[in-house]
Amino acid sequence: MLVQPVKTFALLSTGLLAGAFGYGAVNVVYAFRAVPLDVRFTFHTALMGVNGLVMQTMMALAVVSSFLLAVMTRAVPRLLAAGAGTLVVTSFLVTRFGNVPINGQIRQWAVSSAPADYAAILQRWEAWHVVRTITALVAFLLIVLLVVFGDRVGKSRTAE
Repeated sequence: MLVQPVKTFALLSTGLLAGAFGYGAVNVVYAFRAVPLDVRFTFHTALMGVNGLVMQTMMALAVVSSFLLAVMTRAVPRLLAAGAGTLVVTSFLVTRFGNVPINGQIRQWAVSSAPADYAAILQRWEAWHVVRTITALVAFLLIVLLVVFGDRVGKSRTAE
C-alpha cells in the first residue's frame, strides 16, 4: 500500500531531475555558445544562483525516494531502486566537485575577465554536465523499469 506512493514520488523526482539536466544539455549549453562571453558569464552566474537550491532539493528528493523504495522492495526492484539512488548520488558528486568549482570561476569572470584557457575550462564544465545528465537519465530509466515491470521481474515481492 505504501509502496505505490513512493514509486510515484521516485518516478516524479528522478524524472524532473533528468529533465532539468537534459534541458540544460540540449538548450542552455547551446544558447551559452551562441551569445557573447560577457552575456554567457552574466547569465550563467544568475542561473547558477537560482539553480543551487532548486537542483539540490531535486537531487535530495530523488535520492531519498529511490533509496526508500529500495528499502521497501525486494529482488530486482530493490536493485533497480538502489541503482537509481546511487546514480543520483553520482550526479550530485559530479555537480559538487565538477561543475560547482567551475561555476565559481565563471562567477569571477563575470565581474573581471576570463583567463586565456577559458575555453578549455568551459569544455570541462560541459563534459561534467554531460556526465551528470547521463547518470540522472539512467536513474530515471531504472525507476521507469521498476514502475512498469517491477512486479513481474524475478517474481519479486514488495513489502506493503
